Parts: sequence; structure tokens; C-alpha cells
Amino acid sequence: MVEPETGRAAGPVTPGRFRHFMAIDWSGAVGARQKGIAVALCDAAGEAPRLLQPGEHRHWSRAQVLDLLLNACPTDTLIGLDLGISLPFSDAGAFFPEWAASPSDAPALWALIDAICAHDPHLSASSFVDHPDLSAYFRRHGGREGARFHLPGAPDKRGRMRVTETAQARAGCKPYSNFNLVGAAQVGKSSLTGMRLLHRLRGQVPVWPVDPLPGSGSVIVEIYTTLAAVAAGRSASRAKMTSYAALNEALCALGSPPVCAEGPIDDHSSDALLTAAWLRTAAPQAALWTPAELTPQLARTEGWTFGAQ
Repeated sequence: MVEPETGRAAGPVTPGRFRHFMAIDWSGAVGARQKGIAVALCDAAGEAPRLLQPGEHRHWSRAQVLDLLLNACPTDTLIGLDLGISLPFSDAGAFFPEWAASPSDAPALWALIDAICAHDPHLSASSFVDHPDLSAYFRRHGGREGARFHLPGAPDKRGRMRVTETAQARAGCKPYSNFNLVGAAQVGKSSLTGMRLLHRLRGQVPVWPVDPLPGSGSVIVEIYTTLAAVAAGRSASRAKMTSYAALNEALCALGSPPVCAEGPIDDHSSDALLTAAWLRTAAPQAALWTPAELTPQLARTEGWTFGAQ
């Protein structure tokens, strides 16, 4: 059950609510196909998670993931997307303070990004970060740090953060601002391209907590794969797994059967596999759907990372 006016779960989510669990390790890289995208799926019956393949291709495209979620997603799937579903808002009362056209909530932000990037191929978001007004809010390559990357009087070198990212840090994670587009650990590009995906899914698949949690059907949540690794007994600094042995040890800690494979595995695939299994254990936990800091206003603007408390 949910209270529609809040978008937050009003009671326990029973183990039978979701029948499948999907984790998508996303990528904001330029190009038609992304080696950084991995999609894993498991069911509620306790099977080992498995990787889904993009047809005859080696790597997924963002458009193929969109098609999967629109047309081929199993019934009643909890879908975790490893990206930020919104930008900071509560710290300044706006996504883009002092810009007259700043959107009022996350769905309006998604629509704005998709509109500005309408001619960018492969659901990329280059036009948004290079926008003459909006580029001032981002840290870009080549030492291009916008004049509004920091809030006046709050020059945190990491940039602006969402409330949920503060909660992530309490769990031992090291979140980065979605306005930061520089560095190996940046998540800004993934988040912006992901918001284009979310706009294309609008009205088809709800996104918690921006949308209320429905009593049936599939739902998208934001995930941070490090939270899954921590739940499996690994530290945040050891969240990345590059062997099936390490992955299967973590799966065992979550009560999941192992993946039947040996040798090396790329960390995108291991992140997706472990997080799909973690979603199966996390979904029935009512407390994860009702984080104390998640207000109706925050749910509609910044959203939240499922599992952060």
C-alpha cells in the first residue's frame, strides 16, 4: 500500500509483491553501444541471477534497454537503475538556481533534458551540458568548471549533493555530485542520459519515489551497486568484483545460489548480478521504502536511492 499524496510506501511490501528483480548497470559514454551497460535478472523463487544479452550484439545500446523496459520486461519486476534519477534541488530550492526556466520537479527535468537533447544520438546528453545557460552549473572536462557549479558560500569541492547522497555516505559510500562530469567515478553523464530514458518511460513504468509505489506492476528505483556489495559483507572500497569466485561469495552472503561460471568477470556484469539478487532480499523490507528523510517534496524533486537510509 502507498499513500498517493506522498509517493511513499505506507506499509510493508510483501515478498509476493514483485515476481522478478532486474538490475541495470548504466553508462553515459558516447557511442551507439556501451560496454558499461549490463542487465541482470532473477526471480522471486530464489534462482541464481543471470545476465540478459542484447540479441546478436555483444554490447547493449541505451535504445535497446528502453525497448526492453517498454516491451519485454517480465511481469511485476522491480527494476534497479544504477544512476541518479534527478539533480540536487533542496539545497537551493531549485535545480538551476537563478535560471528562470528551472524545472519544478524531476519529471519536468527529464522532459527538459530530452527536449534539449532531441538531436543527440543514442540518448546521449551532450547538448544539455553544453547549453549556453546550463553549462554554468556543471564541471566539465578541460578544467571547465561552471561559475554555478558550487552554491554561493558553499564551495564544496565535490559540488552540490542530493539528500539521498548524504545518506549514501553514511553507509560508507563515496557519492559524487551529478553536476560533476569529470573523473572515472563521476556519475553525471550516466544520470543525464538515464533521465532521457526515464522521460521516454513516463506514463509506462512508474519511478519510485517520484511516483507512488503501485500495488501491482513493474517499478523503477534508483540503485547504488555499492549498497548491494555492503549488504553482502564487502566494504565500499571492495565493492567491485572481477572474479566469479568473489561474486559467488557475495551472492552466498545474500542467500542466493551461485552463478555457474569460473574465472574473471567484468565489474559491470558482477555489479548487475549481485544487485539483482540484493533487490530480491531488500524489496520486502518496509523500512527501505520509508526512509526518514524522504518528504513528499523531496520525493517529487530529488527522488531517492533505494536502500539508502
